Amino acid sequence: MAEQQLLENETIEDLQLNGLRLIQKKDAFRFGMDTVLLADFADIRTRDTVADLGTGNGALIFLLYGRGKGSRYIAIDILQEATELVRRNAVINGLEDRITAINADVLDAAGRIIPCSVDAAVCNPPYGQPDASLSSPVKTRAAARSQERDTLEHLLTGAFRILKGKGSLFLVYPAAQMLYLMEFLQAHHLEPKRFRLVYPRADKPANLVLVEAVKDAKPMLHPMPPLVVYEPDGSLTNELKSVYHI
Repeated sequence: MAEQQLLENETIEDLQLNGLRLIQKKDAFRFGMDTVLLADFADIRTRDTVADLGTGNGALIFLLYGRGKGSRYIAIDILQEATELVRRNAVINGLEDRITAINADVLDAAGRIIPCSVDAAVCNPPYGQPDASLSSPVKTRAAARSQERDTLEHLLTGAFRILKGKGSLFLVYPAAQMLYLMEFLQAHHLEPKRFRLVYPRADKPANLVLVEAVKDAKPMLHPMPPLVVYEPDGSLTNELKSVYHI
């Protein structure tokens, strides 16, 4: 693994997974539990080609790789700073030959990828709805947290164009917006097939939903058992410990 000179506003994190490391910027979006849960939820085969839509620093790709999910990866982000960081993270982990970073809007990036060539796509999209949440003054954080009016439209249209027939798209989204997400997926011929609600505690409402949608599939939705994050005493549940390889 090659060493990289860190900039003043950067840190390097040990992912605690097969020796993988990740450079993150202090003033940009830093991956959290939702990214880890999505990497665990995504049912991706070892030989698959995977596209990460709105990749950020590439954390999701490296978590998938560390779990043996996927073989080749396409990291797409509209911010040049993000794709440059993905390339640097690929270098420090010795994965330059497996990861292709594309600096473009997902819809434009779809024109640079062979149509119907990707086995699976993953996406941790911005949660903030247009005009409904305060945007961060930091550009990289704003892009990661808040949708523009066409963000989800571009993500799903791009996913449909690059996915193979019956290819899967895996997403994490606020549970309160689950119906909106599933209806939008169906409108883009990405049929929701599997979902799992995530609860911060057993006595609290769900705050996240993990969804698998399949391109041009027949309607049939399979709910999975709920995932509870914390015990009443604030410690991680046994399942969360296994997700984090604790």
